[in-house]
Amino acid sequence: MQDAWKISWKTISDELGGLPPVKYHCGVLAVGALRRAIRAYYASRPKPEWLPNNLTQEEKHALEEEKLIETLAKRAQRAASNV
Repeated sequence: MQDAWKISWKTISDELGGLPPVKYHCGVLAVGALRRAIRAYYASRPKPEWLPNNLTQEEKHALEEEKLIETLAKRAQRAASNV
């Protein structure tokens, strides 16, 4: 699990043969989602020493994207119900 935590967006990009600059955020989101899943796994288990207490930038970015998608979905539902 610790090896998975260490994966970076750059590693993902390199393994895919590179990403266009406009798609770097996709690698960041992938890392954020992976780290959030690892953190969730340890939510009900003893936390290992290597797992930081604070969210990483990638996790924060993934959370921001999730909130944005939720907001957009709610707006779309309201718009559809007003038609």
